[in-house]
Amino acid sequence: MKGTIRMGICIAMASAAQREMVYRLRHDVYAKELGQYSARSDGTLPDPEEVTSSYIIATVDDDLVGFVGVTPPTSARYSVDRYLDRSELPVVFDDHIYEVRALTVTRAARGSHIAALLMYAAFRLIESSGGHHILSIGRREVLGMYLRMGLRRLGRSFTSGAVTYDLISGSTEDIARRLGPYHSRLHHMEADLDWQLDVPFLRPAACYHGGAFFEAIGDQFDDLQRRKKVISADVLDAWFPPAPSVQSHLRDHLDWIIRTSPPTHAAGLGQVIARTRGAPAACILTGAGSSDLIFLAFRQWLQQDSRVLLLDPTYGEYSHVLHNVIGCRVERLELPRSTGYQLPLDALQRELRENYDLFVWVNPNSPTGLHTSRWEVEAILNDAPSKTRIWIDETYVEYAGVGQSLEPYAAASRNAIVCKSMSKVYALSGLRAAYLCAAPAQLERLRSITPPWAVSLPAQIAATHALQSREYYTSCVIG
Repeated sequence: MKGTIRMGICIAMASAAQREMVYRLRHDVYAKELGQYSARSDGTLPDPEEVTSSYIIATVDDDLVGFVGVTPPTSARYSVDRYLDRSELPVVFDDHIYEVRALTVTRAARGSHIAALLMYAAFRLIESSGGHHILSIGRREVLGMYLRMGLRRLGRSFTSGAVTYDLISGSTEDIARRLGPYHSRLHHMEADLDWQLDVPFLRPAACYHGGAFFEAIGDQFDDLQRRKKVISADVLDAWFPPAPSVQSHLRDHLDWIIRTSPPTHAAGLGQVIARTRGAPAACILTGAGSSDLIFLAFRQWLQQDSRVLLLDPTYGEYSHVLHNVIGCRVERLELPRSTGYQLPLDALQRELRENYDLFVWVNPNSPTGLHTSRWEVEAILNDAPSKTRIWIDETYVEYAGVGQSLEPYAAASRNAIVCKSMSKVYALSGLRAAYLCAAPAQLERLRSITPPWAVSLPAQIAATHALQSREYYTSCVIG
């Protein structure tokens, strides 16, 4: 039976019509099979009026094979109240405790992974609803499944009909931690599911960007003097201050800047970028840092069946967005440590002929620091299929020397997009400013879904004056 249940499983919230199916299966199992309730002439076992539950169902070819109930803290009663006195339980009944109840599968589906999938679905629904704790009663015969998920016995049990139940509970935080090592297995399992719940099957994990620096200072900023005793070594921010003109304009007009809304679409900043970087203004799209632009563009361009090529290793934000946020197909061109992480251009050229939807090229690469010259990059791009977007992250390109940016090339290209952060070279990490440079056709749709005021007024002012302080930054980077 495991083999026949493996494929084509649909997990969804039960509709009003499907509740009738749930109640009939409940009657078959809990009244006829287990003898916990008296058999009813209509062959259904509906919920008591005072218990308000939602049902998650599992179906195969539209046939119900299992269900689980989720009772929110707003319900007048939980089903456990029928068997145990709430006042005697070692549980805090507050606004964040949910009950998982009546986990049931058909006889044919027992021994398959349907029950575990339903329990996991209930956990995801509760976690995404802000629930902190789960309360349940588990049949002793299948108690191991609950315990493996991170629930624990509370020392209360009772017998109903032919079944002995144990009271169990656990925090969503503990359950999420227990499920962590199974992330890849769950991701593989997702491919066989028709997951119709409004919450994602997997909660996207946050991409690690450092942060110990602010853990030491205090991320509620109650004493910023602590920064003078802490060295930031987990984020590669500029080691020099922003240009004097940047500082003076922010300092001299600070009270007005803080209380004033910025130009809606940062058009003036876009024009300064275009003028100083040698590209038409229509080829520039600004954003609140490169991460803002990565999330904006990739979620617009890619779907789960999209194919993307990454270098390995490279900047971890890309893998995070592609794997955990979009869930698309990612393939990697390995840069072995044994070769000093050098990029094999011939191998890359051959790989790009495989018709990827997107290739992400961080150049200079991070964290390796190795750079491919502009002329070599252009030769690769000229040979790549026109349908493959080439995203070139030039966060550190100024450190590679003058004239290495591909912005002029991207502005005239069919498929190249340059992403430029203003954090590392212009010392503006805290203000979050970045831009894309590409042909207008690549940016028009992104421009239409960019929210107003995406780039703050301090960032627009600082970036504008930083771009016009080329000699200062050249002296910092080269001198």
